[in-house]
Amino acid sequence: MKILMVLTSHDKLGDTGKKTGFWLEEFAAPYYAFKDAGAEIQLASPLGGQPPLDPKSDDTASQTAATLRFKADAAAQHELAHTVKLRDISAVDFDAVFYPGGHGPLWDLAENTDSIALIEALFASGKPIAAVCHAPGVLRHVKTSAGISVLKDRNVTGFSNGEEKAAELTDVVPFLVEDMLKAHGAHYTQMPDWKPYIVEDGLLITGQNPASSEPAAKALLLMLHNRVAVD
Repeated sequence: MKILMVLTSHDKLGDTGKKTGFWLEEFAAPYYAFKDAGAEIQLASPLGGQPPLDPKSDDTASQTAATLRFKADAAAQHELAHTVKLRDISAVDFDAVFYPGGHGPLWDLAENTDSIALIEALFASGKPIAAVCHAPGVLRHVKTSAGISVLKDRNVTGFSNGEEKAAELTDVVPFLVEDMLKAHGAHYTQMPDWKPYIVEDGLLITGQNPASSEPAAKALLLMLHNRVAVD
């Protein structure tokens, strides 16, 4: 079982002068869920190397068992510092892909042609895709073989407008995840702000917020396990 995790390379929070990137919990919790299940993990990002960490995800209030485990794991830190370039990744080499969120993906991965092509190839090959929090934004330009949005008529979730308002970034982000999903014909649902919530629809697993990252990872593992059992 080989799982690809794709992280953002974008570190600028719009024109605020502040930094952004990936959200630590959304990387760490799935990473260890996969690792503890015996999966082989490959990390990738558009630029390769060390992905930028959203500083807010590393403050005291945001720490979890998974983030603390990561901080004590030199091997995992080394792996994260040496992500491969996304353009060098081939969908045929992986059984599934997981996209952690953070605001960064809204600027780069949502528009990245390598990411779009990767997801389209995975869908075409019948392989699952999971994305949490802001990461469902990476589906913005992904299309089916028939040329229509993969989001059309799908059941999905993602970072809500209410959560973005609470983060005080509604007018900073290039687009609102909830609005984008709805605009592309998806059936968007949510739980109250910050509560864990995932939605599965065919090969697609989406999670609403950071608390949804581990449940989404476990759902992806179960999906892969069931596929192996059927095969």
